[in-house]
Amino acid sequence: MKAAIFHEYGGPEVIQIEDIPEPEPGPGQVLVEVKAVGLNHLDLFVRQGLPGIRSVMPHIGGSDFTGVVKALGPGAEGFVIGQRVIDYPLESFSGVPYYLCDDPPPGVFEIIGEQSNGGCCEAIAVNAPSLQPLPEGLSFEEGAACPIAFITAWRMLTERAELRPGETLLVQGAGSGVGTAAIQIGKLLGARVIASTSTPEKIEGARALGADEVINYREESISGRVREITGKAGANVVFEHVGEATWEESIKSAAYHGRIVTCGATTGFEGKTHLALLFSKQLSILGSTMGSLACFKRVLRFLGEGKLKPVIDRVMPLDECRRAHEILETGEQFGKIVLKVAD
Repeated sequence: MKAAIFHEYGGPEVIQIEDIPEPEPGPGQVLVEVKAVGLNHLDLFVRQGLPGIRSVMPHIGGSDFTGVVKALGPGAEGFVIGQRVIDYPLESFSGVPYYLCDDPPPGVFEIIGEQSNGGCCEAIAVNAPSLQPLPEGLSFEEGAACPIAFITAWRMLTERAELRPGETLLVQGAGSGVGTAAIQIGKLLGARVIASTSTPEKIEGARALGADEVINYREESISGRVREITGKAGANVVFEHVGEATWEESIKSAAYHGRIVTCGATTGFEGKTHLALLFSKQLSILGSTMGSLACFKRVLRFLGEGKLKPVIDRVMPLDECRRAHEILETGEQFGKIVLKVAD
């Protein structure tokens, strides 16, 4: 089978398209004929090499994928040959299967495409509990744009920040996959949404998703505009995943008793925090990573009903995986880059 694979960590140039043997589904596993794969910043980090994370080598990336069931391993239940499926990327917490955990315990998250091989290939064998039926209303490409971004954003806003109707939400990095998900979830929850992004095209895209106000951070002060928009009150919840480049502005933008929730730091981990603002405004800083299967099932329901919509910047063939990584590194996309593997 064809696979986008790398044998060593490095830049996009390490990705090669190779023919490798198709995997056999083991006990309790399902063999999926992959139709589409959505890329995440996680794919870039894995390719570059994550400190403390050991990925199987040679490595196939791709944590978010859709496809059809091709074969069932011994004891695999709940699926039939030809069924359309989507993956739930989280496999376990420090070796404990995710479905035994109501909330993430301490330890390392094991994610498909991070430690284990992912879906940037024509077929993948995964544990049956890692699959869910793909809602009928979603194409394979649309489904592949959903898992990590929507699961992460849903947990951040509902379980961690507990965003309430009528509150103001500031979404940093609104053009990313997780940012486009956060705008929609914020509106679904009844919040007033302010989005921060970088180009006229992304500004239009954010407005089209329902953002009430959009800030061009290259031309305006984020915190200054948030104060102006909110009558100096600030944002009740700040949705962070950008990190170093926006962190100081996020602290300044938060309202009294505001909650800043973060899932990542794509621009660096050394965010500057003005401690006087932290204690004087009595802010809460909340970390969040991925989300439970229950989160994913809720998201899939809303996606199936059309109340949430995956945002796809472009669809590219699997053969152009290297180029897709290069585009993702520039941050020029609005929404997700999806690789089409098969019709």
